[in-house]
Amino acid sequence: MDLSKKAKQISPSQTLAITAKAKELKSKGLDVVSFGAGEPDFDTPDHIKEAAIKAINEGFTKYTPASGINELKQAVCNKLKVENGLDYNIDQVLISNGAKHSLFNTFLAILEEGDEVIIPVPYWVSYPEIVKIAGGVPIYTYLVEDDNFKLNVDDLQSKITDKTKAIILNFPNNPTGNIITKEELTAIAEIALENNLYIISDEIYEKIIYDGNKHLSIATLGEEIKDHTILINGVSKTYSMTGWRIGYAVGNSNIIKAMSSIQSHTTSNPNSIAQKAALAALTGNQNQVDLMVKEFARRRDHMVKKINNMQGIKCNKPLGAFYVFADISQLFGTSIDNQEITNSIEFCKALIEKGEVAVIPGAAFGADNYIRISYATSLENIIKGLDKIEIFINNLK
Repeated sequence: MDLSKKAKQISPSQTLAITAKAKELKSKGLDVVSFGAGEPDFDTPDHIKEAAIKAINEGFTKYTPASGINELKQAVCNKLKVENGLDYNIDQVLISNGAKHSLFNTFLAILEEGDEVIIPVPYWVSYPEIVKIAGGVPIYTYLVEDDNFKLNVDDLQSKITDKTKAIILNFPNNPTGNIITKEELTAIAEIALENNLYIISDEIYEKIIYDGNKHLSIATLGEEIKDHTILINGVSKTYSMTGWRIGYAVGNSNIIKAMSSIQSHTTSNPNSIAQKAALAALTGNQNQVDLMVKEFARRRDHMVKKINNMQGIKCNKPLGAFYVFADISQLFGTSIDNQEITNSIEFCKALIEKGEVAVIPGAAFGADNYIRISYATSLENIIKGLDKIEIFINNLK
């Protein structure tokens, strides 16, 4: 018995591998500090948890419509209108089991076998794999580090062929923490419209943004580009609800209808209780979000300063999300205990085994010269973990 071609072409998750290794070493009593987290370390706000308890007590535990309850869809529409200046109706909204599920639905709905999807590098680890599962071909365009990981519009244009179907945008970006300007978005919108392409705009980190910057969705640049945009978002990052698994997709009603049909035959409805919790998140008090972002900014500032004072490692200051993407290429060619380091995977393996710190190799994001360090952990852990990294680097020869 053999596996399918699709199954065999999917790459294993480096993020999960590092996380599993950290847990293994911790279970052996080692004082491992993990910087791998892709989720806020704060608890879900109380009013959201209370809404879930209320739903359980009231018996809201049965199937809902496969595409989600209208009440939550309307809350998404209201949120987009008030916060983003975007007008949608509930027929243009699909509630899914997390933003990742919304992405799967999107690519299953729009891709024919062999269609190409342009993905900026560094990318979130699942984008290429989701595209491949849906029968598409990932095509890469590279963000410019010297320009704070700005998207190179000329390079993007050069990657378009008669097979190109869509462009993925993810800003604020995982893993770089970069944001995107209106000027860049306008240029991308023009390219998309000229070539009749979809824009898949993953805006899951939109509320986690710093230094007075504001998030701007490409869908706000006019009705024509809005009709070409499938906007992906959810409650996981903003409200520290990663385990609740509620995301949403918004776009052209025909596309959303097709995505809803796909979802009806895969997972059926998103969790009924979590939908009520998400409703409370979107409609309730937002103060705790502001407090969380302020704390992330404090942690970011400490981490960036400390890293840039180390030898052989450097990073830009992220303007969004909760990751530092640090360049370790100056350390390639060194070794520790006869263990040579020539790439990010070997660096991370040595760091967790010899330095007791878990970070994610840049190779997982298509950028092997880097590591991703999450500051979604306490400042105490950040101080301890960065000290361990500095000691490890100083021991390299």
